[in-house]
Amino acid sequence: MAGFPSGVGVVTSFAGDGSPRGMTCTSLCSVSLDPPILLVCLGTGSHTLKAVRESGSFAVNLLHAHGRPAAELFASGAPDRFDHVVWRAGAGDAGPHLTEDAHIIADCSVVGDRVVGDHAVLLGEVRAAVPVRRERPLLYGLRRFSVWPHPVDAARPVRDAVG
Repeated sequence: MAGFPSGVGVVTSFAGDGSPRGMTCTSLCSVSLDPPILLVCLGTGSHTLKAVRESGSFAVNLLHAHGRPAAELFASGAPDRFDHVVWRAGAGDAGPHLTEDAHIIADCSVVGDRVVGDHAVLLGEVRAAVPVRRERPLLYGLRRFSVWPHPVDAARPVRDAVG
């Protein structure tokens, strides 16, 4: 599916011992507006998927134009990836928030989980959508990164951006 451009997110969660987990994900989309539901696909062998299943929640950090280094880091599988990014874990956060690299962060509760091939398709009800920066979104397609070509509309409601 390299020919299908997509937004770039980092899906994060907390493992049972409280340690942060996360991975780059371009297999994500909006499913429903009412209630707001996001879909993400994670590899069945990933530590991030295990953490999501343990906690029942995840955060989708939608990366902005300058978030490419974070996208590459979280795609690399480096065990110390959280040591190389700015993140926070606030009360009620579904997963670590990448506060410097995301333009919007959605905290989700798992409402569906189905294994399809070598991936799990997760449905997450958005509990909160946090605008972080008014930046153009990072995109990935044709095996390379790009940036949304148009300026961000500062007047657009955040709910519209995640739904």
